[in-house]
Amino acid sequence: MRRLRRTGSGAAALLLSIGMLTACSSSTDQSASCTVSRNGTPVTSGAPTGPDATNLALHPEVATGYRTGMTPVRTGGFAVSTANPVATEAACRVLRDGGTAADALIVAQTVLNLVEPQATGIGGGAFLMYYDAAAKTVDAYDGRETAPRAATEDYLRYISAIDHTVPQPNARASGRSIGVPGVLRMLEVAHDEHGKQPWRDLFTPAVNLADQGFKISPRMATQIAASKADLARDDGARAYFLESDGSPKTAGTTLVNPGFAKTLSAIAADGANAFYTGAIAADIVDTTATASGGRTPGQLALADLQSYQAKKRTAVCSPYRSHEICGMPNPSSGGITVEAALGILANFDLAAMKPTDISGDGATARDGGKPTAAAVHLIAEAERLAYADRDKYIADSDFVPLPGNSPQTLLDPNYLKQRAALIDPGKSLGTAKPGDFGPVPLGNAAQQPEHGTSHISIVDKYGNAASMTTTVESAFGSFHFVDGFILNNQLTDFSAEPADKDGVPVANRLDPGKRPRSSMAPTLVFARNPDGTRGALSHVTGSPGGAVIIQFVVKTLVAMLDWGLNPQQAVSMIDFGAANTPVTNVGGEHPAVNATDNGDHDPLVQQLRQSGDQVSVAAQSSGLSALVRDGDGWIGGADPRREGAVLGGPR
Repeated sequence: MRRLRRTGSGAAALLLSIGMLTACSSSTDQSASCTVSRNGTPVTSGAPTGPDATNLALHPEVATGYRTGMTPVRTGGFAVSTANPVATEAACRVLRDGGTAADALIVAQTVLNLVEPQATGIGGGAFLMYYDAAAKTVDAYDGRETAPRAATEDYLRYISAIDHTVPQPNARASGRSIGVPGVLRMLEVAHDEHGKQPWRDLFTPAVNLADQGFKISPRMATQIAASKADLARDDGARAYFLESDGSPKTAGTTLVNPGFAKTLSAIAADGANAFYTGAIAADIVDTTATASGGRTPGQLALADLQSYQAKKRTAVCSPYRSHEICGMPNPSSGGITVEAALGILANFDLAAMKPTDISGDGATARDGGKPTAAAVHLIAEAERLAYADRDKYIADSDFVPLPGNSPQTLLDPNYLKQRAALIDPGKSLGTAKPGDFGPVPLGNAAQQPEHGTSHISIVDKYGNAASMTTTVESAFGSFHFVDGFILNNQLTDFSAEPADKDGVPVANRLDPGKRPRSSMAPTLVFARNPDGTRGALSHVTGSPGGAVIIQFVVKTLVAMLDWGLNPQQAVSMIDFGAANTPVTNVGGEHPAVNATDNGDHDPLVQQLRQSGDQVSVAAQSSGLSALVRDGDGWIGGADPRREGAVLGGPR
């Protein structure tokens, strides 16, 4: 039975569009406002002023755009950053009214389902890192999707053992890609343990928004246009996202979603069981099994939903210089791989490799300066080594154990020091080999593409913090739309082939009930006391971006912890890094990168290529957020490559 919560007013009336944010402040009670300060000037969250605030709230960019001139947001005792200002405002109200980070997560997630359905929603999964300030505990919550019990290792490759035709129109857009959604069950567990406001109240903001309508943002409109052919295959998606003539709905169009309001009302009244049993669960099963639009049906069953469990796992924590980094364990590879890369980098003097042009108040300073070629090369090499171990060893440990049955085997400082010795400052590894942990029955997996996702960072006035990365996988997931929400295509995160070229099974192969490996890396950072124990919470961060999430988070942590950049500079800085391939990424969307002629005229790119790096200047689509403790308050930064916003209490 759900524990009773203190009643609260966390269901304030919500904003109806990005362009017309309603004020979160009260003219008679400024202490109860969601007020931020930019450059010392108070700004209410509903009335942004100044050039950077205008960019922030009124003209959000698509994922591969870049908002220039953004400055850090300084708040009081609570702060929130999400990928959309409508969701940020809604979550901020909850914190203002006395809610905890766990309460605000529910509001942020359900509102994001409406304003950012291409990235996230209750039809997907999530990973959550949560810090309880009173208990001084760090909890890792696993809301990852699971494969149906009827699935086989060839579920995504062949229609059946007899019919070796690939699922139609492809694995992703077929019903075969849909796993059991996990985010709602996970949020329920977190709320039971850390919530303060009543569960039922936390769905009212999204219900109101769904009923009253909201305007499609430019980024959402761009994704609709790019995905219209796949959305058209599904009756529900076609009716919601496309006009009657089949053309995509455009930015500024008002959407209403009564189906989602009905779904959330049921969940508000009866808990997550309303989603995993009864009419909603039956609708999910029926939609997954549909063959309309020429799609191969999936084999999700009611029993798969009814038996789904979110899991609490042991957080992966390791030292980095004077800090302790805590992240998600497997089935996410994010925490282990981020910390492995940092553990390798701990053997080098990164502080001596600071970016150029970060002093002063100019545009380049605001955008994080420009990293040196030496630093980019070193960090990319560390990531290649960390990804090599990730690709071979990390999967759902309920099915495939890690070396030594513990993440700490891959994070042992002596082992990482040996890995660091493999780095040549003047030459790229190209493709690194995984570490040798003796005979293991695992093949080397091919690189598996991953895609969409959203991220939420929150700190409340009680000192609790939440870092949650949430996703439906690719843009608009599987394109299956049911009861007001998109269903994920998360099963395509399993290895496309169950075995390597020698026939040896790979760790991330598909098995019934298994959770696909993820790269999501919600991260909490703490100070380390002189005796090595955990100190105060100092940073909350994370990003969307599929398999590149690891690179985005490593870049941001190094920028803040080694180079002393503020959180806005850190997230704004050029995205760079590498998976375990010969290609080093240098984000060409950044104004400090000259991406013309494949970057041939950019000094950073030229220097990297002289060291043997194969450099890509393709635009990156990070959606980083970072909150950093600043005395009694916080400083926040939101990624200029997306629509995100930071809001908080008065400073």
